[in-house]
Amino acid sequence: MELDAVAEELYGLRPEEFVAARDRCAARARASGDRALAKEIAALRRPSLSAWVSNLLVRRRSAEVRPLLALGDELRRAHRELDGSQLRLLARRQGEVIGALGRQARRLAAEAGHPVGEGVQREVEETLHAVLADPEAAREWAAGRLVKPLSAAIGFPAADEAAVARGPTPPAAPAEPAVQEEDEERRRRLAEARERAREAERELRARRDEATAAEAEAAEAARRAADAEERLADLRARLRRAQEEQRQARTEERDTRDRARTAAQAVRKAERRARDATARAEELASNDD
Repeated sequence: MELDAVAEELYGLRPEEFVAARDRCAARARASGDRALAKEIAALRRPSLSAWVSNLLVRRRSAEVRPLLALGDELRRAHRELDGSQLRLLARRQGEVIGALGRQARRLAAEAGHPVGEGVQREVEETLHAVLADPEAAREWAAGRLVKPLSAAIGFPAADEAAVARGPTPPAAPAEPAVQEEDEERRRRLAEARERAREAERELRARRDEATAAEAEAAEAARRAADAEERLADLRARLRRAQEEQRQARTEERDTRDRARTAAQAVRKAERRARDATARAEELASNDD
């Protein structure tokens, strides 16, 4: 048993099947003596509903993965090059592709016996936006093992709306030294501002991830508490049945003992009558002699 194979199997299951299957795999690993693997398996987190739908899309429509990743590469390249006309073209493709894939993911979920609503579809589409903007998010999505939806970046860091509107930047005309210095200073400030924006974006994503993880852990804890309550209720019911069976057994024991005592008394009386009858018969016999 290997972690990768176990994870591949688990993240192909429906969310409500995940925890029980994970616990069984962890138990098998412990039984085989591999406690380290058991711990790694037990640490695997159940996917949220939208993460499961995103994984389902990757697994059931694997042919769609490579074209979407290629579109992301094109979009990021166009943003780096500030190619406005290409960005406008790709942005239209982006909207069409993500909308189509979101609807397809929703259909797949229904076919898998787990229909979802528009809210889940929007989270799937948000994940696809993140895939287009972030190569790391793209790799994570393509693995088909998401545990939560991915958050799309606020915008591609290398370009802004003005750049998209004006198209490719034309070659700059020679400028005076003072103008060049001013332009360099402006570019430096712009670069710093963009870097701060990217840092803020990363911080926001990290905080969102922490909040999502905390919510997932809270949900998992609530599920475990509910399971424990259910097991406790079952144990209490079994205890009540055992106590009732014990009372019935004791009642039957008392009844049996009473019947036994009555029977013993009847035996003793019968023995006395038999002895008396025998003595009487012997007495009569002796008188006849």
